[in-house]
Amino acid sequence: MPATRRALALLGPLFFTFAVLPAAKDRTKPAQMPEEKQIIHALNRFTFGIRPGDVDRVRSMGLDKWFDEQLHPDKINDNALEARLSPLRTIRMSSREMVENFPPGQVLKAIESGRRSMPHDPAKRAIYESRLAAIEARQEKGKGTASDGEEMKPAAEKDNPPANLKLDVNDGEMTDTQRTQQQKKDEEEAMYADLGPTKPKAQPGAEASVQLARGPIDDSLLQLSPQDRYNKILSLNQDDLLDLARSYRGQRLFKLTDGMKPEQQETLEAIVNPNLVVVGEVSQAKLLRAIYSERQLDEVMTDFWYNHFNVFVGKGLDRYMVASYERDVIRPHALGKFKNLLVATAKSPAMLFYLDNWQSVGPHSELALYGPGGKARMRGRRYARFPRPRPQAKKLPTGLNENYAREIMELHTLGVDGGYTQKDVTELAKVLTGWGIEKPQQGGEFRFREIAHEPGTKYLLGHKIDEHGESEGMEALDILAHHPATAKFISRKLAMRFVSDNPPQSLVDRMADTFLKKDGDIREVLRTMFKSPEFWSADAYRAKVKTPLEFVASAVRVSGVDVQNALPLVQFLNRMGMPLYGMQPPTGYSMKADAWVNSSALLNRMNFALALCSGRLPGMSLDQQALLHGAAPGDGQEALSLLEKDILAGDVSAQTHAVMLKQLKDPQVSQRKFDDPNRPPNLGAIAGLIIGSPEFQRR
Repeated sequence: MPATRRALALLGPLFFTFAVLPAAKDRTKPAQMPEEKQIIHALNRFTFGIRPGDVDRVRSMGLDKWFDEQLHPDKINDNALEARLSPLRTIRMSSREMVENFPPGQVLKAIESGRRSMPHDPAKRAIYESRLAAIEARQEKGKGTASDGEEMKPAAEKDNPPANLKLDVNDGEMTDTQRTQQQKKDEEEAMYADLGPTKPKAQPGAEASVQLARGPIDDSLLQLSPQDRYNKILSLNQDDLLDLARSYRGQRLFKLTDGMKPEQQETLEAIVNPNLVVVGEVSQAKLLRAIYSERQLDEVMTDFWYNHFNVFVGKGLDRYMVASYERDVIRPHALGKFKNLLVATAKSPAMLFYLDNWQSVGPHSELALYGPGGKARMRGRRYARFPRPRPQAKKLPTGLNENYAREIMELHTLGVDGGYTQKDVTELAKVLTGWGIEKPQQGGEFRFREIAHEPGTKYLLGHKIDEHGESEGMEALDILAHHPATAKFISRKLAMRFVSDNPPQSLVDRMADTFLKKDGDIREVLRTMFKSPEFWSADAYRAKVKTPLEFVASAVRVSGVDVQNALPLVQFLNRMGMPLYGMQPPTGYSMKADAWVNSSALLNRMNFALALCSGRLPGMSLDQQALLHGAAPGDGQEALSLLEKDILAGDVSAQTHAVMLKQLKDPQVSQRKFDDPNRPPNLGAIAGLIIGSPEFQRR
């Protein structure tokens, strides 16, 4: 039996026993956890995982002072993280720059039709020519260009996608999940082989297996210096660039880009497929921030709010907007006033596009009645013979779209039981007509279009909103942000993230009261939670099951693995069912245990833990001896005890310890003896076993 499956057979029942926990008891004075566990508890809840030395650092400065520092991330030096992020250029680009550098289908079609000229920059030009060649090749095969034209389809064609569709990060499109398991596995491996800016470890015999393309793409290209190789590639014609894109994927692409500057690597990756860069780099950045940022609470809250105001990277142009959405909309407001965050998301092109509000047109607006020219159409002699409004063009959006209005009340503010009606949804949708995007196909910004705005007075949740254009939306958002139902809904979600899957009502009420009194100040709501007896309840200690993102980040943090290439981590998150930015419904990913507790998920987590700690993930390095911080155990049993103390702070049950000890002494575990008296203990494998244990799955 393979090692991970054997471990699963032993640890699986324990995992389910510990993971499915009872609801927190709503007591006036809940039993408090011991003082020595409070720092561990705070670090587990307000960071992406405890690193070696964190507990001592927090103890030396004081828990209250540490938490206050985390509430003000601008005072924390994070230069080391910025250095790691510096090669990822796209995470600093605007949406417009992303579109220009990594062209979507609409831009390429404009060039094909002559409505737009090719860029003069050689690097950009090579990317464009490669993508145009790919479109032409697909057309020749009779497959059309639906995937490249997906971005600007009318909302009506995309509102109800089939249930069996999912995001394929390789091309950013929707693919049928009713394929065979082997097909899925093959495609996943190929997809993530392409996603990688660094060269993986060489495999025996790999050199001989590399088959190079015909023509100018041959061995001589690889013999050139990185700069000469790069220059040669940029000089290739369109057909040869297509050959390059087809031939150099996965390890071949690593080989081709070896030694090049980050921007040169990006160019070649974009020649193969622009979405490898667009989706790959923002995913890497998210993981690197979770693992290495000193501003841990800021990262946790940024992730929380992105999930709350979820935007799906696979919906057309949103793949170009996600980076700026998280950077410019979510992150700056993660610890500020809720109203400011709500307004920022409502005006974000990413949200406007995702929930189709940019296409919402008031039924009695000038655009609906008179067409694109509005009333001006009726003034000229040419239209004088039309006594009634002229119907608008067939393909223009014509109606009210209630998608965003419904989700903003159900998911973003009031909650499903927040007291609103269908009438309120319709009225809010009218209020928000005209909130659109300036040239969305070019990555444009927010624009209020008066011509599409529904005139007249509206009534929302008992409030009268007089007609005053864009300001109507600001008034409506203010009503929602300060509503008592919003205070309770947001407070409950925060308590679910930081305290319990079923938080005590007394805690929720106290947090909601602070929310209302402090004008939705997120810092103050978190401070109220931090000072509450419910947060420090003994029932809350290690009571939350980690999501895949929390598990992966915490595993890397506790092991001290140095990550040069985060894309293998992205791959494992996909296998665990949590592709970054890949949640299609606006609900976001669940924070509750029952969404993540199953045998398949546990097997993937165990596989990841053993691969990580055994040094089998490309682009990462681990000093196994450093796991013990200088200690020298005599055998595997002693190593297990030492690592349990370092990784779990000694919080391991006798039952789990016995199961892992049995694993160490089992000679059939993947033909590798953990506890061989003739060899030093396999520290990486033992650490992987602990990280895969039920106790580490909880925070």
